[in-house]
Amino acid sequence: MATTVWVCTNIGFIFEPIGTFISTLFTPVIISGFLYYLFRPLVNILMKVKINKFKVNRTLAVVIIFILLGTLVALGLIFLIPLLASQIGQLIAKTPTYLAKLQELFNQYYNQFSRYEWVKQLKFENYADKFGKTVEESLQGFMGNVTTSLGTVIGTITSITVTAITVPFMLFYMLKDGHRLIPNIKKILPARSADKTEVLLGKMGDTISKYIGGQAIECSFVATFTFLGYWAIGMPYAFLLGVLAGITNIIPYIGPYIGLLPALILALFVSPKMFFTVIVVCVIVQQVDGNLIYPNVIGKSLDIHPLTIIILLLVAGNIAGLTGMILGIPAYAVLKVMIKYFIDIYRLKNDSEHIEK
Repeated sequence: MATTVWVCTNIGFIFEPIGTFISTLFTPVIISGFLYYLFRPLVNILMKVKINKFKVNRTLAVVIIFILLGTLVALGLIFLIPLLASQIGQLIAKTPTYLAKLQELFNQYYNQFSRYEWVKQLKFENYADKFGKTVEESLQGFMGNVTTSLGTVIGTITSITVTAITVPFMLFYMLKDGHRLIPNIKKILPARSADKTEVLLGKMGDTISKYIGGQAIECSFVATFTFLGYWAIGMPYAFLLGVLAGITNIIPYIGPYIGLLPALILALFVSPKMFFTVIVVCVIVQQVDGNLIYPNVIGKSLDIHPLTIIILLLVAGNIAGLTGMILGIPAYAVLKVMIKYFIDIYRLKNDSEHIEK
């Protein structure tokens, strides 16, 4: 036993390259898998297109999708990314001004209420000073790390470059040959369970594809119409806040409130009217999303009760944090498909036995 422990502690260098290899490929594989399930239905739709006697095959369908995707990425790099970067830069530059204004507002209201003894006992002024200093030090530390840590910058650029190069290749072959995976798995399985496994894997794949596609549509809707609403009312950083609202909307129920919070904080620095107008915009977008988009795009495909979703978010968030909150719902949906399928198989088996008797 002692020899085994000694050997394991001294051969770590053998497994280090394996760990590096897995960690390097993890992000590209996850992104490629996400895009595969997103575009897989589109490949199937394009393959059904028939012009006279000409029929679109799988390879051509994948090429068409890549052309469309490349066009969208190019347009994003030309128009959207510079706008997003500009608004982030402006927000960072104005943060000290916002903090000073926040301190000024606090002092104004504190002076009005400081005549009450219970307010004096709470010592809000000390807490406000500590909060302001903490935020300022955090921002200075963040900016210092961004500007001075050359190794981190180079590492990040390298990681992004590797991902940007590998993802298109992975995605191309996933879309082109991904349909062969289940039949190949079926070949190595025992004949008795092969057909059942094929059906189950197909159902699981369809569930994941519907969820990812539905989330993409829903988040795009929320991001677009939140941006348009903020832009219409003259809200600063409308595009940045719209993108943030779309991203946070991935988390069911809780996400919209997370996306709303930065907008409300910034609206306070504009005017009380802007604060309430931002709330109105978000309520309208969320009402349309909750009553029209989500039920028709995601709700019908997953068929999960709202209370179940809330419980899943609490449990998954407690176990795995933000990642758990994002992945908890699709994981539960896949598990639900598996359990339902096995229950159906069990019932059919029992029914057939009763008929034979």
